Amino acid sequence: MFAELNELLGASPERPDAGKFTLLRDTRTDGSFLVHHFLSFYLRAGCKVCFVALLQSFSHYNIVVQKLGVSLAAAKERGQLVFLEGLKSCLDLLFGEEEQPGQPSPLQFLSGSTSDLRALFDFVRVSLTPADGDSWKGPVLLVDDLSVLLSLGAAPVAVLDFIHYCRVSVCCQLKGNVVVLVHSNEDSEDEENELVVNSLCHHSDLILWAEGLATGFCKDVHGQIKIIKRLSLRQAAEQDLVQIYQYKIQDRNVTFFARGLSAAVL
Repeated sequence: MFAELNELLGASPERPDAGKFTLLRDTRTDGSFLVHHFLSFYLRAGCKVCFVALLQSFSHYNIVVQKLGVSLAAAKERGQLVFLEGLKSCLDLLFGEEEQPGQPSPLQFLSGSTSDLRALFDFVRVSLTPADGDSWKGPVLLVDDLSVLLSLGAAPVAVLDFIHYCRVSVCCQLKGNVVVLVHSNEDSEDEENELVVNSLCHHSDLILWAEGLATGFCKDVHGQIKIIKRLSLRQAAEQDLVQIYQYKIQDRNVTFFARGLSAAVL
């Protein structure tokens, strides 16, 4: 996890929030560093994590997060992490192989036998429902990234229904957290993706929006991040709190600074 980002968010692994839906959004840049932050943050916090990884392999995430001081293999072995490797699940389903004989694949919609994401929701619900003797803190669902479901043929309404039921189950009933990454491009003609993104923004408690620089590539500033705390979601009379910073991604860390105050400039 990145200490500077925790400071900006007022977050601490010793006191993780409960019942929060966080949207990670990226435009003209790669926001995966935010996924790595929250994955390592919640594992360090002692939370039970269900990671629906649709973009990369287990080994990829494990290598990256090890640099942040967390081992996914160890977390998986001790039962703290439930990892759905979407790439492998897709191949198994398409070639007629079952990961666990007798149980439907979480990505069952790919077979055309159903158009909804109920199997994926059931996987999340079963994975995060506390078992007797569990000592983990609140459960966490992490999805990287939701836009892949649309690319695989899921309908926007099915994706939004999936997130709605996950919010109700994880955030409201289990008092846990949901963190989802989506790609977006305001100039894109992909109306389905933008519909999903806008709907998720409306229901989010916190939005972290990473954007590429309008001026193009810069070796000392990799992009800007907009932190939107949705105060209006809790109290209609309140205005959302918006903070904007620029950032630079390093090998084991990400530094944040006010716009125009990069160390290279100063």
